Amino acid sequence: MAMLTKRFMKFATKAIHAGTGPDAGAGAVVTPVYQAATYAQQRPGKHKGYTYSRTGNPTRAALEASLAALENGSDGFCFGSGMAAVDAVLRLLKPGDEVVATRDLYGGTFRLMTKVYEPYGLKFHFIDLNDEAVLLRTLTERTRLIWMEMPSNPLLYLTDIEQVVLAAKSREILTAVDSTFASPYLFNPLDWGIDIVVHSVTKYLGGHSDTVMGALVVKREDLADRLRFIQISGGAIPGPQDCFLALRGLKTLHVRMQRHCENAGKIAVWLSENPAVKRVYYPGLPSHPGHALAARLLRGFGGMISFEPAAGTREETIRIMERLQLFVLAESLGGVESLCAHPASMSHAGLPEEERAALGIHDTLIRLSVGIEDADDLVTDLKQALG
Repeated sequence: MAMLTKRFMKFATKAIHAGTGPDAGAGAVVTPVYQAATYAQQRPGKHKGYTYSRTGNPTRAALEASLAALENGSDGFCFGSGMAAVDAVLRLLKPGDEVVATRDLYGGTFRLMTKVYEPYGLKFHFIDLNDEAVLLRTLTERTRLIWMEMPSNPLLYLTDIEQVVLAAKSREILTAVDSTFASPYLFNPLDWGIDIVVHSVTKYLGGHSDTVMGALVVKREDLADRLRFIQISGGAIPGPQDCFLALRGLKTLHVRMQRHCENAGKIAVWLSENPAVKRVYYPGLPSHPGHALAARLLRGFGGMISFEPAAGTREETIRIMERLQLFVLAESLGGVESLCAHPASMSHAGLPEEERAALGIHDTLIRLSVGIEDADDLVTDLKQALG
């Protein structure tokens, strides 16, 4: 199976088979939920690979192996949430180190960086990573990490990965990409020279809005050793039931992502042609500033859309969202059901108002997570909400 995973399996086959197999005990085809805190040892230090579930659990191990295979990495690490995974990456650093990050950033990541780690002596620079002159000017001898989102949240910007990796490798700077919006189905950052892939498993990987989890995938042995130590020492691990649910979600990732992309593409075109809509952010549209990069880097354009209605006030925008019937007003994204969110007051409320305005995250911006329902029904829902 390992040989097939590395050399022959295509994505759909890996999603179903990689990292899993019939249970050695009872022969169960589906990986069992090992709801165990501790494991019997034949004698001190002699055991079957597991001693205590903080350090390792068979259900979690299967999920981590599957995620590593889908990202073409060597090691995967699962955490209790996406933010716990981000936190583990930042724990690689020490006071005095500097991080260069994309400006258009998830509000929770920005909050963790500036409110939690900055007081401990880390320094963060939020810049346009596609401006090569600004990037090179910002990098110093203290820069230890470059952080990206591909695509970004909520404006779906793309970063020129090759340009960033070239600058980072020549200076021995770590690179990390939060690839939650793309999922491994659309993008594999490790194949482009990135050191660490970050995922909120809660989103497309789990796919059913029923679990909260984060993950990291690497292919460098030294990074794997350091992250494993952080995972075990910090203990921010998911439980086996959550790992079971995420494994179940992975098995349909490819078919779900196909429908997410199809639906979002149809809706993005409809929105872009609607006079009640002022601006649409979707990488699949030629009008999007990252369209050329998306076409070069991604295998599809994803299921996320942001747009601004022509109605020009916050109150009018919120009334449109309240009229939606199929798009549920809720946090999160990437589930089979369609969701809508108001970034300025939800996912990005942690960013200062002036920073949101500078980035283009206006009070009139609506973010859609397009699900796998019938696309025509979703368009009808948007049509009646927009009036």
